[in-house]
Amino acid sequence: MAAPVVVALLMPFAVAAQGTDIPDWLAVHVGPDEGQIAPVVLHRARALHQSKVKKGLVKNPCYLAMDATRPSTLPNGAAAKRFFVICEADKTFWATSSGYGNGRKLKAADFSNGRQCAKHFSNAEGSKLSAGGAYLTAESRASFKGYYNQSGQRVPFYRTFLLFDGEGETRNARERAIGGHQAIFLRWTCRFKKPDSPHADAQGYVRFGRLVDYTSGRSNGCTTWSARDTKAILDLVEGQPTTLYLYPESKDIDAVARAVKANTSLADSGAYWNATCLDEIGAPKFWPKRQLQPIINRWRRSLAPSPARVLPVCE
Repeated sequence: MAAPVVVALLMPFAVAAQGTDIPDWLAVHVGPDEGQIAPVVLHRARALHQSKVKKGLVKNPCYLAMDATRPSTLPNGAAAKRFFVICEADKTFWATSSGYGNGRKLKAADFSNGRQCAKHFSNAEGSKLSAGGAYLTAESRASFKGYYNQSGQRVPFYRTFLLFDGEGETRNARERAIGGHQAIFLRWTCRFKKPDSPHADAQGYVRFGRLVDYTSGRSNGCTTWSARDTKAILDLVEGQPTTLYLYPESKDIDAVARAVKANTSLADSGAYWNATCLDEIGAPKFWPKRQLQPIINRWRRSLAPSPARVLPVCE
């Protein structure tokens, strides 16, 4: 990539936080550094929250934001922070990691994302991609995933899923099963007899596996957090819905793609993307639902029925 584009992060961060109504304590958290939030992400997240509060749709004094243009890990391998919780009433700001959609690699279209930076985004159902825009947190649901080994005992694992309601391009969030949850899943390895379990199948078996943590990895399009942060976020919004603004929207992706193609500065075009990830991906791409949904639907119809997987009995 040509150097002028990479250098174009291209937003004078210190200046961007000035001349606004952002309080001083919050302005120090605005910037391009690890743990800071980009000005455009904060401004839109604040505007969304203030709008919903004014309309009486949100009473929670805290709000959420995510910058999906940032990398997954730092040079030392630690999970990078790109999800933000802002509570202006308490003057608290904290940043944490979160996954983004990993996409798919199909014969008709490759819209898969690497582990470090997101290049592809979409609001198509089944795309396994993230879609930027406005969301409201909704109810949470705990689902049983199976049993795992904890201190020598086989115990049940439940994962809580926080649903999101979107608007505009993200209004199909429920259709897409988009929400937030802990970045962990149970990799099934076998099954064992436990007829007294409410989760046992017709033969009295339950699934058993090992927990896999993917805190710094990708997701199926949901936001995903560490165990500690998951509990804090769920406690924050339980019974008190709030807003989540996820950057970038399709208009942002298109603006950055145009700037890259024209080899112009993002600052000159008024666009923003994390410089490290822009250097890695070259240019981002948004796949609108009208374009990608037919491709996914044709791929699904082409799949041959596969026999149900039968897990072996645990030794």
